[in-house]
Amino acid sequence: QVTLVESGGGLVQAGESLTLSCAVSGRTLSGSGITVAWFRQAPGKEREFVAADFRSTGNTHYSNSVEGRFTVSRVNAQNTVILQMNSLRPEDTAVYYCGASARLILSSLRNSGQYAYWGQGTQVTVSS
Repeated sequence: QVTLVESGGGLVQAGESLTLSCAVSGRTLSGSGITVAWFRQAPGKEREFVAADFRSTGNTHYSNSVEGRFTVSRVNAQNTVILQMNSLRPEDTAVYYCGASARLILSSLRNSGQYAYWGQGTQVTVSS
């Protein structure tokens, strides 16, 4: 059983930065082949892919809307996946979730239905 706990959300102004953390328990990420991804969901919208560390290898992927502004990384000593968000925009406002999948294939990376484990989410609000 894998448990995920997100933290680090908050209210910021446009152009500022936030760092989100996804603490993973139940499995050690390094060498596990587990993919941990960040998704977000704004009110009235579907959950959308943001970024991922594919199979915990450092092979990172991003949505077009955050490429160049967000960075996903893994801290092995803390068994945590970090989402560094810079140059935030009002359209980044959403609840951010981390999800984990044990045997994901690359073509399914952006499909939230392929992730078996989810955290509770953390709210990010960016004011203009």
